[in-house]
Amino acid sequence: MLRAILWDNDGVLVDTERLFYEANRDLFRPLGLELSEQHFFDWYLADNCGAWHLLEPRLSVAEIDAWRDERNRQYAATLATESIPAIDGVGEVLASLSPRLRMGVVTSSNRDHFEIIHDRLDLLPHFEFVLTFDTYARSKPAPDPYLLGLERLGVRADECLVVEDSPRGLQAATAAGIRCIVLRNELTRGHDFPGAWRVVDTMPQLLAEIEQLIAA
Repeated sequence: MLRAILWDNDGVLVDTERLFYEANRDLFRPLGLELSEQHFFDWYLADNCGAWHLLEPRLSVAEIDAWRDERNRQYAATLATESIPAIDGVGEVLASLSPRLRMGVVTSSNRDHFEIIHDRLDLLPHFEFVLTFDTYARSKPAPDPYLLGLERLGVRADECLVVEDSPRGLQAATAAGIRCIVLRNELTRGHDFPGAWRVVDTMPQLLAEIEQLIAA
């Protein structure tokens, strides 16, 4: 029986994946590196290495950390000035599900970025808790974030569902033993997501799949 859902944030609740790609692309460009959308998919959405390994031959660890901090600062500034849209239809889906299922957010975002994004939205009342990058030991694709989510909910893996948009998120959910529906977006539309329980492209499709699980 389905009792709970754990939701990713970027690309699932809010349309921020492209903004994060652009923040990284713009940071690396003055360093002579052109970060393509495929690079972003491979190094950020499929893996968790980022593009920092490209700087290792010529910069120290401390210098790379400083560039990462600068990326985070620039991204926070962009989030604070841009109008960040919720994914189309997500408010209605959450309103339909939250009276019937327990729900939490499990994201790889920094806490400050997450709070900036949601300060002007009204999605958080639907969730019992939010787990951000600072709340677990290893980030996705490791299972730690979703294992902690199960612990917070007090449910078994087979009583839970994960909604993700990235290969590393899917891998994290699968490693935690939780079935995962992938909601594809602009940057992941061409990926098949092998191993996903279902793959959908819109919120109505997502809700239909979840309703079937509830009915079962």
